[in-house]
Amino acid sequence: MRVLITTYPERTHFLLMVPLAWALRTAGHEVRVAVQPKFADVVTQAGLTAVPVGGDRDLWQVIGRVRNLPRQDRAFAGNREPGYPSPYDAFERDPADLTWEDLRDGYERQISGWHKVSNVPMVAGLVDFARHWRPDLVIWEPTTFAGAVAARACGAAHARLLIGADVYGIAREHFLRLKDGRADPLADWLGSYARKYGFTPGEDLATGDFTLDVLPPPLRVQARDLTYVPVRYTQYGGPASVPAWLRTPPERPRVALTMGLTITEHDVGYPVDMQGLLDELADLDIELVATVPDAEKEKLERIPANARLVPYVPLPDLVPTCSAVIHHGGVGTMVTTAQFGVPQLSLPWDVDQPALSTLLAAAGAGLTMHSTTATGPAVRDAVRRLLTEPSFAEGAARLRAEALSVPAPNQVVPRLEELAARHGRR
Repeated sequence: MRVLITTYPERTHFLLMVPLAWALRTAGHEVRVAVQPKFADVVTQAGLTAVPVGGDRDLWQVIGRVRNLPRQDRAFAGNREPGYPSPYDAFERDPADLTWEDLRDGYERQISGWHKVSNVPMVAGLVDFARHWRPDLVIWEPTTFAGAVAARACGAAHARLLIGADVYGIAREHFLRLKDGRADPLADWLGSYARKYGFTPGEDLATGDFTLDVLPPPLRVQARDLTYVPVRYTQYGGPASVPAWLRTPPERPRVALTMGLTITEHDVGYPVDMQGLLDELADLDIELVATVPDAEKEKLERIPANARLVPYVPLPDLVPTCSAVIHHGGVGTMVTTAQFGVPQLSLPWDVDQPALSTLLAAAGAGLTMHSTTATGPAVRDAVRRLLTEPSFAEGAARLRAEALSVPAPNQVVPRLEELAARHGRR
């Protein structure tokens, strides 16, 4: 089987796709990863074969240009206020409060300010390659609709690989419920590609033939009427080495602190006061390991004696040595920590982080507080609770069992073969 994987150039999203790509390769399937040219090195660095397609227009370049515009003119691209914009905030709203007009307007804004920016530069080149190589299955990041278009243009089955909560599928479910024959901006936009490339449009262009979900059962946020295939999250953070100090067991409880990669890679800035957190945790009887890039470290006025600051350390090597982990609520950090059964303190700010953090706390595996209210004293008290109250370790152990019950990427491959055969070559 030939499998084509595609994503717009967002590194954290691609890293999440790598383990499944390798599972397919080690099962004997051919795999190619189609991305914008400037992103090809990230793909080849993972040992995968890149196919450069289209131009190098970048969503984050647009964010830089529109960052100072009024919010109503920014759509998603420049909106650095926390949370998903309409229509993708539907997953956390009361369905009774949703209207077709609101969701329609939301789609119009996101298509023009986000989805076209991410997809238009890739579509033609991706379709050309798909028609040349003729994959049996296309796997696409859930807003890289170009993958769905290319799949239909060459007759392949196709699937979304979620990067977290399925806010896109849920928004679509509510919109279709309220549509009642009225205008559908997303279907109209994607349908224009169907007319251009000569295939019949369908709802699969928005949500795939099926969807791969990497979240463990207690953390899943899914639509009701879509087909989901669970696949165990497998951590991959790019090239890394294990520091020698990790081989020595900590003399005091070790607590990790990480606020993720995206915030610093895109110069968004920490949503919490990093100096304040370090200061408040300074006199706890812990060893604090904080992953802080050098550029951010230079902004700090002081580093407590009980803290070790490193730019990066592989989470699967760090987390098992920890008694607690403080993080931003990102999927990679949250699920990796869950798989090792370590209690967590989540300080979410953006997108689905607050929702997933609430589910984490409901599972008894940790605590959460929004980053806007995460004062140093509050974080300090929460860390103390995680280290001293047995219920959190017990909840973390339960969540670990749930996370590890999900089929690993290699175990999912036969299911993908089956679904590709069922949906392909229309």
